[in-house]
Amino acid sequence: MDTLFHNSRRKLSQGLLFWREAGKGTPVILLHGAWNDSSQWVSVIDSLSCNFHCFAPDLLGFGESENPNIHYSIDLQVECLAEFLQALKLEKVYLVGHSLGGWIAASYALKYPEQVDGLVLLSPEGVKIAGQEKQWQKMQRLVKYSPLIFKLLQLLRPLTKILGLHTKIQQYLQPRKLMLQYPTACQLLFQRQQPELEAELLQNRLHLIEVPALILQGGKDTPDAITKSQTYAQLIPKVELKIISHAENDLLESCVGVVTEDIQEYIKERCSWVI
Repeated sequence: MDTLFHNSRRKLSQGLLFWREAGKGTPVILLHGAWNDSSQWVSVIDSLSCNFHCFAPDLLGFGESENPNIHYSIDLQVECLAEFLQALKLEKVYLVGHSLGGWIAASYALKYPEQVDGLVLLSPEGVKIAGQEKQWQKMQRLVKYSPLIFKLLQLLRPLTKILGLHTKIQQYLQPRKLMLQYPTACQLLFQRQQPELEAELLQNRLHLIEVPALILQGGKDTPDAITKSQTYAQLIPKVELKIISHAENDLLESCVGVVTEDIQEYIKERCSWVI
């Protein structure tokens, strides 16, 4: 389908925000994950825009949006989203969020329930689970390591291959390479003080979400990711959890057709109830 996309920018109080837009009708806001930008929604919008007015912003500090030298937090992203919706005069929307975007969408629904008709959360982050603190500490150390260490490991590559350590080292280096490409995600998830980060987690507040929610989760994703989705599903009052059995952690790549159909059916059903 040759969808006509409009790329736009708007100056908000914290910085310039970029977004992709297509379609007409019920407004649907699509929030990308930590290691991505709004481009991850292009295939989804290509189908959804037949029935809905889709908006996919680059979160502040990501993609083509401005990256001001400020302290980033989930609440900051929520307030930027609120200002964005106000600027576009969107009074009621559906929020669709992947990973970090799911955390922000759920946080928004808690703070501004009157503006949200429904949530669709794909493998959402934002809840505490067993063993997560050790993983956070590991990633924090990885971010803090001097670049010289990684340059040295690259120089020693021939030796590590001989010793049979190359694959293991590359598995360790790959996450850091990805994190350096998304410094705002790094700051949000791994470079804040633990008390501040934990204060924004949602497990103690999800029961207060008033709007209905659909959780989509890959059945072959990591145990931690599945547990997080199950936690959301256990705590949100009006919720449906759908496990896509053959999907791993790349729902928007390997299962875009299934995901798009699920989003579309869910919103259409909700719209018919409203009517």
